[in-house]
Amino acid sequence: MGEARSAPTVGQMVLGMRLRDLREKAGVNYDQAARALHVNQTTVRRMEKAEVGLKLPYVEKLLQTYGADQEEIDSFLALAEEANRPGWWHRFRDVLPDWFSLYVSLEGAASRIRAYEPHFVPGLLQTEDYARTLLSIGFPHGSDRELERRVALRMERQELLHRPNGPHLWVVMDETVLRLAIGGPEVMRAQVDHLIEAAQRPNVTLQVVPFSAGPHPGMGGPFQLFRFQIPELPDIVYAEGLTGAGYLDQRSDVVAYLEALDRMGTQATPARRTESFLRGIRKEL
Repeated sequence: MGEARSAPTVGQMVLGMRLRDLREKAGVNYDQAARALHVNQTTVRRMEKAEVGLKLPYVEKLLQTYGADQEEIDSFLALAEEANRPGWWHRFRDVLPDWFSLYVSLEGAASRIRAYEPHFVPGLLQTEDYARTLLSIGFPHGSDRELERRVALRMERQELLHRPNGPHLWVVMDETVLRLAIGGPEVMRAQVDHLIEAAQRPNVTLQVVPFSAGPHPGMGGPFQLFRFQIPELPDIVYAEGLTGAGYLDQRSDVVAYLEALDRMGTQATPARRTESFLRGIRKEL
């Protein structure tokens, strides 16, 4: 059996999809693929869904069964070996839940991130003091060391916005985000200043839904939509609710969130006026 783990890397997700496509193209069903490995069908299905690690001997045998030539096999195995390596965030596994490891992996591989935030500044745009205040509230029983580790992880995540090939981040946030006092006036002043700077970056688009806009489609809770340049990966939505959070990739679900973002975007202050809106908030602080 494959080695189970809670959070696959994006690379493992992509290669799992490629294995599925190669199997289907070769006209091999799950039962035939499983017999080639001397395992049950569940193992093959879980490999394709990246629910287990990609054992290289299994991958090689499957590719041979699907009629791949040696050059294709060698190339695929090199990619699988790379995909199996832990991401940079593995250093923070002491404070990083398995379910959020996938989020960080998706975030780092995305070419476009669209987000709705009703309560707090998105993690990728938080100042260190703002993040420290939020994390201390979210983990009230954590040690000082754990708090600083969580802050360091959040700050390191933000580096992707400064990469030459980093994603475009498009955030729609409620005015509540700017009115909710996190850490006191000094922290909030610095945070709003940081948002003003971020809004000036070419790869960041910020919009604020003012109180005057009234109800809108996204009021159920925060969510993020990840889009990739990797052909095999569909758009993926991470959505939070009252009873938990989950990842959605069914086209009908993703379309519903895209439509909500588009409708919220029309109710929000146009991006070209966001800086002026933020400066107005800043004066009040």
